[in-house]
Amino acid sequence: MIITKKRLAHIVFESDDWASKTFDIVLLFLIFGSILVAILDSVASLHRQYGEVFLLLEWLFTILFTIEYALRIWLSRKPRGYIFSFFGMVDLLAILPAYLSILIVNSQLLTVIRALRLLRVIRILKLGRYVAEAEHLTKSLRASSHKIMIFIGFVLTIVLIMGTLMFIIEGPEHGFDSIPMGMYWAIVTLTTVGFGDITPQTTIGQFVASLIMLLGYAIIAVPTGIVSSEMAAEKRRMEKRKKVSCPVCKHTGLDEWDEYCKFCGHKLN
Repeated sequence: MIITKKRLAHIVFESDDWASKTFDIVLLFLIFGSILVAILDSVASLHRQYGEVFLLLEWLFTILFTIEYALRIWLSRKPRGYIFSFFGMVDLLAILPAYLSILIVNSQLLTVIRALRLLRVIRILKLGRYVAEAEHLTKSLRASSHKIMIFIGFVLTIVLIMGTLMFIIEGPEHGFDSIPMGMYWAIVTLTTVGFGDITPQTTIGQFVASLIMLLGYAIIAVPTGIVSSEMAAEKRRMEKRKKVSCPVCKHTGLDEWDEYCKFCGHKLN
């Protein structure tokens, strides 16, 4: 049976029939397998014993992912759009380290090559396209990005003010020898990490530190609330879209702006 380009594109990009679901499942196993090989290869004892096997498997995975990457470019309606999209960049990064390790041959760069090969774990990001919840989360984060950016700007302003204040109050004799060092301390304290490498010694400094600690607990909840509200709104939008169904094949999951049913091709009103 001859598979047309249109049918092959449906198999690669969609997941609504047996062939496309099988393609996705095989790809998922390949992703998990490549990640497992990268993890096991990082164990020194296993690398010494099975290093050649891991290398062979890595190249097998790399060749298969290269074929997949080339297929997606060839089958895309807008190849440039796919290449520079998020998942396009992830697909490229998943195969790039192996080929770079061939080009970089100087012995003094062997450590760099190993670091590049550790980037194989970027393939775990390829799992995102097969999880509906990942798309839900991505849309929620995108919708709340402006609010989060304003919030980050507010936090950075607080960090700058508090860092400068602690530099004035404590001074170099207590470890606050510059405003950037004071900002570092403010970030550590505001996020409730508390490394303890720099601590205020004066009474006023300790009072300011206490205020920042209390403020930290309030600030942590803000981005959570922003993203949660957007996720709830996106869920309501998704549930509304699920109510749109085709009058012929009765399939749900159609978008309100669809002109044709993606399952049977019936023209919608």
